[in-house]
Amino acid sequence: MERVQLSLRRLASRISEGIDGPLLAIALALGGVGLVTLYSASYDTPARVTGQLASLAIAVTAMWVAARIPPETLMRVALPAYAIGLLLLVAVAVFGDSVHGARRWLHVGVTRFQPSEMMKLALPLMLAWHFHRNETALRLRDFGVGALLLAVPVLLIARQPDLGTAVLVAATGFYVIFFAGIGWRVLATLAVLSAASLPPLWGLLHDYQRKRILTLLDPTQDPLGAGYHTIQSTIAVGSGGIVGKGWLQGTQAHLEFIPERHTDFIFAVFSEEFGLVGNCVLLALYSLLIGRGLMIAAHAASFFSRLLAGAVTLMFFTYAFVNMGMVSGILPVVGVPLPFVSYGGTALATLFVGVGILMSIRRHRRLVQT
Repeated sequence: MERVQLSLRRLASRISEGIDGPLLAIALALGGVGLVTLYSASYDTPARVTGQLASLAIAVTAMWVAARIPPETLMRVALPAYAIGLLLLVAVAVFGDSVHGARRWLHVGVTRFQPSEMMKLALPLMLAWHFHRNETALRLRDFGVGALLLAVPVLLIARQPDLGTAVLVAATGFYVIFFAGIGWRVLATLAVLSAASLPPLWGLLHDYQRKRILTLLDPTQDPLGAGYHTIQSTIAVGSGGIVGKGWLQGTQAHLEFIPERHTDFIFAVFSEEFGLVGNCVLLALYSLLIGRGLMIAAHAASFFSRLLAGAVTLMFFTYAFVNMGMVSGILPVVGVPLPFVSYGGTALATLFVGVGILMSIRRHRRLVQT
C-alpha cells in the first residue's frame, strides 16, 4: 500500500513539475466563469457547453506540454513557426473557406482551424528571437526589420478580412518591439505618421468596418443594423445593476436580444446576470493574471524570455480590454473573444498555450542571490 502511495506521489510530482499553481488557478477560474456563463448563454444549444468542456481539457493539456518546453527550444522553433504561419495565411487566401464574405478557415482532415490564431504566438516568438540575436547592439534598422516582420502577417489577416484578430496580432507584436527598447522619439514619430495615414486608410476599409466605427459615435443612427450589437449589449450591461439579475435570469440573453451571446458578446450576458459585483471579480481575475505574468517577465532568465513573457501577458490584457470596451460601447465592434470565457476551441487553446509558455519561462528563471 505504501509503495502504491509513493508511486502515486511520484506520478503527481512529475505531472505537476513546472506548473505554476497561481497561474493555473487563475486560468481555470476564468475557464469556470466561461462555462457557467456559456451554460446560460447557450440554453437552446446545450451541446456547446460539453464541446467547450472538451476544448478546455485539450487546452489544459496543450498548456501542460508548453510548460515543459524550455525557452531555448522555443527560441529554436521561432523561425519555423513564423514561416509556417505565413504559409498557412497564404493558403487561407487561396484555399480557405469563405463564410459571410470572410476567408479565415482551413480544413485539415475532419476538422478546420484558424491559422491567424497561430500568429498570436508565432509572431512574438519570431520578434523576441530577432531582438535577442541583436541584443548587444540594437539599432534602428533592427526595429525596422521587426516592424516588417510584424506588418506582413497583420496585412494578410486584415485582408481576410479579420480586423479583430489583425489588431490583436499587431498589438502583441508591438509589445515585443516596445519591450525591446524602441526610443520614445521613434514612437512619437510613428504616432504622428499613423495619425496622418488615417484618411487614406479610411478608404481601404470595408463598408461594414467603416459603419462599425461610425456607429460607435452614434449607434442610434442605425439601431436595427450596424448599431444593433452596441445598443443591445450596453442595455444588457446596464440592466445588470449592482448585483445582477441572477444566473439564468438574464432577459436580454434569453429573449435573444444579444447577438453572438456565446462568443464575442458573452461579457454582456455575464454583466446582466452578475452585475457590477461580478464584473469586479472578473476584472480582479484578469488583473491577477496580468500581474503574475509581468512578475514572471521581470525575473526571466534571458532577453528572449523577458520579451516573450511580456508580450504574452499583455496579449491577455488586449483581449480583455478590447472585448469589454466593445461590449460596453467605448470601442468599435470587432471580432475579439473574451479571454478564457468566450466559446471557441482555437482561441482557448492559444490562450492556454500562452499560459504554458509563461510557466516554462518561470520554471527556467534566473536564481536571484539574497
